[in-house]
Amino acid sequence: MKLRPVLLVVLLLSGFYYVTTHSSSTGRLFPWLHPASDADTGSNTTSVSGPGGSFQLTEASAAPAFDTEEQQNIAVYKKALPSVVNITSTEVAFDFFYGSVPQQGQGSGFILTKEGLILTNNHVIGNAERLEVMLSDKHKYKARRLAADNNHDLALIKIDAPNLTPVTLSNSRDLVVGQRVYAIGNPFGLNGTMTRGIISAIRSIRGPQGNPIEDAIQTDAAVNPGNSGGPLLNSRGEVIGITTMIASNGADQSSGIGFAIPIDTARAMLDDYAKYGYIRRPTLDIVTLPIGPDIAEQIGLPADYGILIERLLPGGAAEKAGLHGGTQRAYQGNIPVMLGGDLIVAMDGQEITSPQDLSAAMNSHRAGDTVTITIFRGRKRMDVKVTLGDARNQQQASSAQST
Repeated sequence: MKLRPVLLVVLLLSGFYYVTTHSSSTGRLFPWLHPASDADTGSNTTSVSGPGGSFQLTEASAAPAFDTEEQQNIAVYKKALPSVVNITSTEVAFDFFYGSVPQQGQGSGFILTKEGLILTNNHVIGNAERLEVMLSDKHKYKARRLAADNNHDLALIKIDAPNLTPVTLSNSRDLVVGQRVYAIGNPFGLNGTMTRGIISAIRSIRGPQGNPIEDAIQTDAAVNPGNSGGPLLNSRGEVIGITTMIASNGADQSSGIGFAIPIDTARAMLDDYAKYGYIRRPTLDIVTLPIGPDIAEQIGLPADYGILIERLLPGGAAEKAGLHGGTQRAYQGNIPVMLGGDLIVAMDGQEITSPQDLSAAMNSHRAGDTVTITIFRGRKRMDVKVTLGDARNQQQASSAQST
């Protein structure tokens, strides 16, 4: 009787020994005890031998399937890449001995139509005497400038090439912070580079030339020199903005803060070009003097902000509406100015404290629109209806400081 428990223990130990030494090697009874094989992990083991010895390498037996996020990234890239171009602009500068020296710059752009219309930033092409566009298939074509909107830093150029793939334009009205975005361009001349991020904010900023950009799209997608003019895309590969600038803080590379012009801003430019063959920028046809508290106090103005009308351009919108320019010559430092004109303080109820404010307010209008300008004439505050003019020559308007 006393031997029975001993025999039972011996029997159990023998059974355990048999199971662990025989069945576990096949994994038939306890598959979780079976060591993972190459077939289980989707890999193969290969032996490599040579003068330095021999060793084994574990290699994947097949390429793994892409996950959902990777599939989306790849789909966006494949859809948009054929429409993104590299733009090389060549200007002629002069050295110390007045010899001509070609200077080149690079940027990006994207194809709008099968006929070869390309949208980019105006600062990408600048005053270039020669433009060259390289497609994603490495074919190069000469380009010609069609139109520019300096206030919005946008430009249209055209190439003559077959089998072009235009982008799909979305809108920028309903963009949300946190939304995923993609930037494709040619940073540092590296063609066809895609980066990914989110919309970090939507805010008004100053562009590369100091021009106001309303509702600019801020993103943490890596943007570097050469990305300018390229598309900012949503997760469906549709264009929502034009990559324009980076906040570099002195370093000429990505700092995680890039900005894009909203595509809706470009649509207004495209509509003008389609309808008129040029860009119709609205203008008041005036030369102005910014007013701050110090100047306002010195010359006795009724408000310590706004822009003072120094001069009316003959036959322009402001003159036709009955606004008044300056009549008293004075000097601001060594610069002559004209005082005594109307002081603009608002447009359509929106406060105007600087020429930049007025420019930003004008961005929502087109030539021919009628706006309400609030002014002080002397001490009298009044509203004046003005039909905006058409500033066809942006360079002259800029040099004359007109708005």
